[in-house]
Amino acid sequence: VLTRRIIPCLDVDAGRVVKGTSFVNLRDAGDPAELAARYDLEGADELVFLDITASSDSRNTMVDVVRSVSEQVFIPLTVGGGIRSLEDVRRMLNAGADKVSVNTAAINTPELVSQGAGQFGSQCIVTAIDARRVEPGEEFPAPKDPSLAVDLNSGWQVFTHGGRNPTGLDAVKWARRTVALGSGEILLTSMDEDGQQDGYDLPLTRAISRAVPVPVIASGGAGTLEHLHHAFTDGEADAVLAASIFHFGTYSIAQAKEYLAACGVPMRI
Repeated sequence: VLTRRIIPCLDVDAGRVVKGTSFVNLRDAGDPAELAARYDLEGADELVFLDITASSDSRNTMVDVVRSVSEQVFIPLTVGGGIRSLEDVRRMLNAGADKVSVNTAAINTPELVSQGAGQFGSQCIVTAIDARRVEPGEEFPAPKDPSLAVDLNSGWQVFTHGGRNPTGLDAVKWARRTVALGSGEILLTSMDEDGQQDGYDLPLTRAISRAVPVPVIASGGAGTLEHLHHAFTDGEADAVLAASIFHFGTYSIAQAKEYLAACGVPMRI
């Protein structure tokens, strides 16, 4: 039986970990290397680092952060934010990342996914999808590939640039396409639920999990341990990403794992 994974997410802005609500109102949550070392000790299965304001200067900051963190932790590290080229992928992997997450770049240049998978292996390439529920009567931009246009019946649109720009892409169709290109994992964030702490978007998580043959990491909305449990059971996720509940000490990773194991979710303890 495949064990399910718990992954703390470190949103990094100018070298510090921050946490917001629905992608805004950021507050400081600490030093990346210190938090990473703590999560490693607490038993996190992996770590995700997202450079949320990835201009070129903060990308260099990020390389330093990744290097300092990878020297301290022994669990897989995924890094995302501002990855635009194979050279960026290589730079992060050389700094100690195990996987690289692409979002905006995968949409703008889908060949980055296929080339990255070809060069470094599918297991290194994670596609991040930020999705929001479609509202009745909403207008959409036309995507370059009309076959990927939003399906009003399925109901989620993909956004880029940290949730600022609508793409007109249907989240489920885009997930399928990116896996066909070679992506080895999907990091799926519900923008509606992000930082709200009232549960993951279970219909979205389930729809994507059923649509693709690769692991799906649920992100956005964890507020209680029950929410993690629902993401695995109702959402059919392979892993859960959480930030606020761990950064601010609501729960420890160990508490989360003990609770989930007691609920029958296979955990590495």
